[in-house]
This record gives sequence, C-alpha cells and structure tokens, in this order.
Amino acid sequence: MTSKATFGAGCFWGVEAKFRKVDGVSDAVSGYIGGTLDNPTYQDVCTGKTGHAEVVQVEFDPAKVSYERLLQIFWASHNPTTLNRQGPDSGTQYRSAIFFHDENQKAAANTSKQETESSGKHSTPIVTEITPASTFYRAEEYHQRYLEKHGMDSCSI
Repeated sequence: MTSKATFGAGCFWGVEAKFRKVDGVSDAVSGYIGGTLDNPTYQDVCTGKTGHAEVVQVEFDPAKVSYERLLQIFWASHNPTTLNRQGPDSGTQYRSAIFFHDENQKAAANTSKQETESSGKHSTPIVTEITPASTFYRAEEYHQRYLEKHGMDSCSI
C-alpha cells in the first residue's frame, strides 16, 4: 500500500527530481495545490492570483521510506526561511509549505518543523506553512520530469 505526501519548496522541477531518487518513492508529480481556481494552468498560477503553490506530490511506500524521512529531504531541498521566495523565483506560488493528508502527517510535520527551528541551522524564523491537502492538480506534461528531459540535475537555470 502506498501513501501520498505533498510539499511546496519553490520551483517544482528540482524538488521533483530529488524525491524521484529516493528509494521507496514510486512517483513524484509536479502540480498545484491550495488555490481557488479549478484546473489551473501554469500561466494561471504564475499570476499569483489563484492562491496555488507549485508542489510535488510524492507517492511512497511507508514500509520502505518513512514520512519523517521525506520531511528531512523537504527541509534540505530549499530555504524554509524566505517568505514566498526560493532563489530567483518569487510569489506566493513559491511558498514553503507542507500539505498534510492525515492527522499523523500533520503531527509529524509540526514536530519536524519544531526540530528544524530548534536545530540552529537557520538564523531567521522558518515560514513554512503546514496546511491540509486540498485538490491536487497535475501540472502540464512539459513540467513532469523537466530536469531529466533537459539533461539537468538542478534548477540552476
């Protein structure tokens, strides 16, 4: 049986690529969540007016990789202290967010956030939101496995 985890950590291309490499992850899909418009397009989300975040929805086998391990990868994949910004990308669609699918994920996300805050790794407060997952919309096909399709291993474009 598989479970789902959904993370917003800026541009979804690099985050998707990182999660695809994790043993126990069967799929990682780029998409949008958390907004008010049904079936948003990339162009819609880029306006910043729909309320959606660029996210990666991860399908994983909890017998092979724990949700807590996925959270560790999430924290290491971006800067959780920058509000609505990751690198050159800015806007609410690039916010740091964990979208939980059940109460166990909510508790684990909150614990993980507290541990990350108290670790001393960041000199400014963590701004990551922890929110219930809503309808996930798969991004357009050209966004899926984008870095892999273009022979890149990171979002340094």
